[in-house]
Order: sequence, then C-alpha cells, then structure tokens
Amino acid sequence: MSSPTRVTAAMVAERAGTSIATVSLVVNGKDRGRVSAPIAERVRTAVDELGYVVDHAASSLARGSGDLVVLIAPDLSNPFFAEVIRGVRDTLTDRFQLVLSVTERGRQPETSDVRRFERLRPAGILVDAPAAGEDLSASVPVVQLDAPGGADAVNYDLTTGVHELVEHLAGAGHRRIGYLDGTSRAATFALRRRLLEGAATAAGLTVSPLVGRADLTVDAGASVASELLDPWVADGVTAVVAAADTLAYGVLRVAADRGLRVPGQLAVAGFDDLPSSSVTAPALTSVALPGADLGRAAALRLLATFDGGAAEVPSLPTRLVVRASTAG
Repeated sequence: MSSPTRVTAAMVAERAGTSIATVSLVVNGKDRGRVSAPIAERVRTAVDELGYVVDHAASSLARGSGDLVVLIAPDLSNPFFAEVIRGVRDTLTDRFQLVLSVTERGRQPETSDVRRFERLRPAGILVDAPAAGEDLSASVPVVQLDAPGGADAVNYDLTTGVHELVEHLAGAGHRRIGYLDGTSRAATFALRRRLLEGAATAAGLTVSPLVGRADLTVDAGASVASELLDPWVADGVTAVVAAADTLAYGVLRVAADRGLRVPGQLAVAGFDDLPSSSVTAPALTSVALPGADLGRAAALRLLATFDGGAAEVPSLPTRLVVRASTAG
C-alpha cells in the first residue's frame, strides 16, 4: 500500500490561489498587516481542507532559525515544573511555540540534551536545573533556570528563605537538624544544603552527619527516611529538613507510620512550597520557590536576547511559609 501524499505549502497555495510566501505568513501567524483578511481566510480554509501541517524543522533550516523555544527539564511530572512551564508559556505568548523535553528519570539536563535540540535550530533553549559543571553554550541562545553559577542563568536568592527557616526552628527550641538531600546533580541542591548548614552553625544549631539522599519522589523519600528516622532520633534530631517538598512528604508518611507526632516529636520542613504542601497531614512548612516566577524570568531573559539585548534578571526572592508541620 502506498503511503499518503505529503501536503506541501505549494499545494495549499494552489488551492487558495495565492503564493507560497503568503501561505507561510498565514500559517506562522505573521499575516497581520501584511495579508488581507479575505486571502488569509482562503489560506486557512485550504489548510483545513488539505490537512496541511507546518514542518518546523524544515522551516528553521530555511530561515536559519525557528519560532520554537525548547524547555528541557528533568521531571515534568513534578508540580514544580508545571508551574515553571506556565510562567514560560504565559510570557512567550503566541510569538513562539513551546516544545517540552524531559530527560530520563533521575537525570539532570546535560550538554548532550542541548546539542540534540540545537540541530533543529530553535529560536532558543531553556534548561531547568541542569547538572552542575556542564557546558551548555550553543549556536542559539540558552538560558538556564535554577542553576547557581551557570552562565545566562535565572536563579533564586535562597539565603533569605533558608535563614528564615533556621531562625524559625531555633525559635521553636530545636538544636539538632536531620537533612534529607536529593540525589540530583543540580547545583541548586548543593547550594540548599550548604546554606542550611551555614545558617544553622551561625544560629547555634547542628546538622546531623547522618544525611540521607533520595530521588525526588515521595516513595524514594519515604524509603530513605524509614532507614534514617530511628538513627536520627537516637542522634538527638528533633527536626528534619528535606531538599524538596516531595521528599518531605515521604518523611511525613514514615513519621505517621511510626506513630511520631509532628511537630510534637519531630518537626518537618521542605523546599518548593508545592500546592499540595498546604493540604498534607499536617500541612508542610516550606521555603517557597515560586516556579511560575522562575519561568517568567527565564522567558523574559530569552526574549531580551532575541531583541538584541541581554537583560540582567535579579535573583528571585524566597520566603518561608510556616505551617503545622513545624508549628503545632
């Protein structure tokens, strides 16, 4: 059986009685003020009748650049990244088409991921929480998100949120903290731990040397917490801070299974302030990292490079959201 004939822009132009250039303007949303309304409508009708689909890769090669923006992220199933995507999409509007790419589970975006999409000649690439130490430079603009130390990066000012967290725990009488880290290679997680340890020392608190590491899922967090909870308690830990809310949910699950009162016997806090953190049992205290704001800031920086500028975006503020898991 022969394969169906591929519909081309030339076929659409013939059906609409216009030029291929006019078809290109209409299907790429660039017809306003350049193509009359009746002709544009004829082109759209022909597109619908013939089932024409724009070949963005071919168009990019012909123009030398495309109208696609690629967002590479390590885990699109995480609610945090959904907020990042919303911020990017709202800022790019209809000027660019957003393409989403997720790396293999548990792997941070790397140089190879950027190179793979660079060959499509998109307008630009956004890389969320890349692996530390990667060279992400490319022939198209690249903006990194939540990548401390990275070039052309949009980051959070974590210092304020971390200090508020430590001061809150110290004020509640805690003196020894357990830390549940992520296995991620992203620089942001190393920074979160380093800032917490520094702030704790300055406030007279101690971070237990019994530090756990888990993939950023509830089940992984619960698995590691189940192994460390008794040693933490034996070590004098009265509060556990997790590098991400998803890990903190795992700690809450294990504490409930063990019959530990939260926060009476064990306080628990996280990072991100995901929407579900307000409805856990008990509700989770968390350092708020607004994902939508991060996406908007990154998209604005990328747009600035398209328009001939290089906007310097200040670090995004963070704050502590106190809930019942530390303040019973």
